[in-house]
Amino acid sequence: MRGLAILVAVLTAAGAVAWFGFGANGGAPDGDDVMRLIYLGLILALVSSGLLGSGIGLGNGLRSFAIWAAIAIALVGGYQYRYELQDIASRLTAGLIPGSPISNRDAEGRIAVVLDRMGDGHFFVRAEVNGALTPMIVDTGATTTVLTSADARRAGFDPSSLSYTLPVMTANGTARAARVTVGELKVGDIARQGQEVMVAEEGRLAASLLGMNFLSSLSGFDVRGDRLTLYD
Repeated sequence: MRGLAILVAVLTAAGAVAWFGFGANGGAPDGDDVMRLIYLGLILALVSSGLLGSGIGLGNGLRSFAIWAAIAIALVGGYQYRYELQDIASRLTAGLIPGSPISNRDAEGRIAVVLDRMGDGHFFVRAEVNGALTPMIVDTGATTTVLTSADARRAGFDPSSLSYTLPVMTANGTARAARVTVGELKVGDIARQGQEVMVAEEGRLAASLLGMNFLSSLSGFDVRGDRLTLYD
């Protein structure tokens, strides 16, 4: 019993010395480091009290302590690197579901959404219009975002009631489009409210286009290799 108590005390003290000696950020510990140490200390104290009160031997106590210490470290580490883990999960999702936007934050704290280039050379994104999933091709040559008739219907508009008076250029030639205002257009974690978009006539547009009126509302965007990054 006494040996186990000494072991717990030594391990706890060693952890505290290591934490304050090196710091979670590679330097002197800050407020977050202190709070994490307190959190870890509370967990160790709880585990230690349980082990000491159970009357188990030193060998079994060491094994149990190691298991609980590993769990505590995993919890603290998971919280510490939660954004990195979220980014990894997003990238895995993007690999499984083409066009899935990867949202994170850059060094300046801005929301950054990464899109991967598809095999046909286009940047394709699974956007949302009024909450409806809307596959889109990013088109810097399109002045305004354009929806297909089917995508407009899913977004809550009635294509048959629209007035198609605006000429637009498509891969199939000149077509007519109607102007509407969407409640929300969302790409990853970047959202815009009240944007004007156009709806193409039935059958005149193969895929909806994410145009410059959305892209110009961003603080910036850039292309590096096969990745397009949008910055809120």
